[in-house]
Amino acid sequence: MRLFVALALPESERERLTGLQRGLRSARWVAPENLHLTLRFVGEVNRHVAADVDDALMTLRFDSFPLALSGVGSFGEGRKLRALWVGVEDNPLLMRLQAKIEQLLQRSGLPPEPRKYKPHVTLARFKGAVVDGRVESFLADNARFRSQPFPVDQVVLYSSSLGRGGAVYRPEVTYPLRTEDPAVAFPGR
Repeated sequence: MRLFVALALPESERERLTGLQRGLRSARWVAPENLHLTLRFVGEVNRHVAADVDDALMTLRFDSFPLALSGVGSFGEGRKLRALWVGVEDNPLLMRLQAKIEQLLQRSGLPPEPRKYKPHVTLARFKGAVVDGRVESFLADNARFRSQPFPVDQVVLYSSSLGRGGAVYRPEVTYPLRTEDPAVAFPGR
C-alpha cells in the first residue's frame, strides 16, 4: 500500500481551486477529488506497517482549528518546473499538528521525513519541459488568492494507486479532531 496523511478540503474550497486550473496547456491539473493538503507522506508499506501507522494515528489528540489557503507558487522553475501549488496562510496550529503526526509516526517505526515541511495544495504537475511561457503569468495573476478560513476537524489516512488517468486517492481512515462549538470558532457559519 502507498499511504499518506492529509487534510481533506471542503468541497467549496476544491471548487475554488478548480477555478484556478486553466490557461496552461502543459499542466496536468489535479482532479478536484484529489485536491488535499499533505501532512506526511508515508510511502509504500506492507499491511503490518499500515496497521502500525493506523494505531499511531488513533492516539492523535489535537483540537480543531481554522485554516486559510493563500497565494500560489511552484516547485522548480523553467525547464525544471515540477508543480504549481496553492499555499497556506501562516498557521502555527497546522505546523504543530504536522509535527505531532511526524512524532507519532516515528514512534511507530517510520524513519523521519527528510524534507522540511512546506504546507501546500498541489494544483498541477509537469512532466518534461514546459513549452508555454504562461507560468509566470499564472503565478502573478493568482498571487493574491486567499480562501475563507475553514475548519480543520479531521485528519485522513489516504491510499494512493496509479491508474490510467494518474493517481487515485482513497480515504482509508478518518481521525476526528476535538471540536468546540463551530458557531464560536467560525462565526456566521
